[in-house]
Amino acid sequence: MASSIQNESEFGPHSYYRDSAGPVAVYPRAAGQMECDVCVVGGGFTGLSTALHLAEAGYSVVLLEAERIGWGASGRNGGQVINGYAKDICEVARQLGPEQSRCLWELSLEATQLLGDTIVRHGIDAEYQSGHLLAAVRPHHMTGLAVEQDALAGLGYTRSRLLDRDQVKAHVRSSRYHGGLLDEGGGHLHPLKYARGLAAAGARAGVRIFEKSRVLKIHPANGNGTGFALAVTEQGAVSARHLVLCCNAYLGALEPELRARIMPVGTYVIATEPLGGERALGLLPDNSCVSDTNFVLDYFRLSADWRLLFGGRVSYTTLPPAGLARRMRDRLVVVFPQLGEVAVTHAWGGFVDISRNRLPDVGRRPGNVYYAQGFSGHGVALTGLAGKVIGDAIRGDAEKFDVFARIPHQSFPGGPLLRMPLLILATLYSRLQDII
Repeated sequence: MASSIQNESEFGPHSYYRDSAGPVAVYPRAAGQMECDVCVVGGGFTGLSTALHLAEAGYSVVLLEAERIGWGASGRNGGQVINGYAKDICEVARQLGPEQSRCLWELSLEATQLLGDTIVRHGIDAEYQSGHLLAAVRPHHMTGLAVEQDALAGLGYTRSRLLDRDQVKAHVRSSRYHGGLLDEGGGHLHPLKYARGLAAAGARAGVRIFEKSRVLKIHPANGNGTGFALAVTEQGAVSARHLVLCCNAYLGALEPELRARIMPVGTYVIATEPLGGERALGLLPDNSCVSDTNFVLDYFRLSADWRLLFGGRVSYTTLPPAGLARRMRDRLVVVFPQLGEVAVTHAWGGFVDISRNRLPDVGRRPGNVYYAQGFSGHGVALTGLAGKVIGDAIRGDAEKFDVFARIPHQSFPGGPLLRMPLLILATLYSRLQDII
């Protein structure tokens, strides 16, 4: 078995995505003084979507990325396009009430539709495939899936259905699962190809994209007496009427209050050698992506060249676990014992940011500063919609933006020193439930 985790390069860890994404467009560093209508900080899905929508509406837009386009979670994730949120819709209703939960559910459907429309409209080769299966690891998990299916039916959603133990084997050839909830409205894609496609579409629309242009400090509008917000980089500064922070787990010290409301969590993926179409579809016959119901979940899907991409594990220490590739492969073999001799060619990881309530944190700060963060592992589609609704709000239509902005968010307890240990302690109980 071949496996490795290499040091991060300018494009991030040595991932299968990086090796399969094809030729890369390299954008210049920001230098000198620039002025625009909107300055977007962050070259992931959220920032690219914000920039694209505003440029298409006629705004002058500058996008500043600290590394390379798609370097963060947007270019490293599991590629799963999932309706809804990191909390099931029943829990969202308990937290926020039925009216707001319905609005949020409808917005999540709009997010997946927007992603599909964007791929088609801009001719992005994102390798999109439809279908997402939430697979029950324990028999009692089926109770929760049945409740969720009833809730979705009550919302008028007709593209999901509950599967029993026999039915689930038609979608995932593993004896591990006791049933599942299949959503034909979900799917999966090549995330780095999608991110690069968004960047190319933005550049065609007039977005000025700059890589290797880390923002060191921001100044909200009116704080400097000019009415313009300011983003300062190593080699210059951008003045803008509006500033949009799309940094997620890589926000750093730019906005301490926002940073206190998210926590970076490491998650990891391996890729097998190519299996061939027949063998690969023998694992996942309808080519749906799969995630399971454990708190520390496994998630997996097939690539376009018939590899199995298998993700899971988490790290709250910002360091990858020792022996990561081996441990990930051991988990893969639990699900698919028939792959016991298959080689692993790539292993990589990255950070997602979670919020305390596991719902997106989208809002506005004083001085014409907008932000989006806290997608909690459900960001492939929702980030694109967040970018659009921020763009709409800047244009004067804040109706959908306000649905997200009304979600209450709190800082993680413990301050800079203790919040990570406290989070680890708080998650131990949930992790123990995975083995009961």
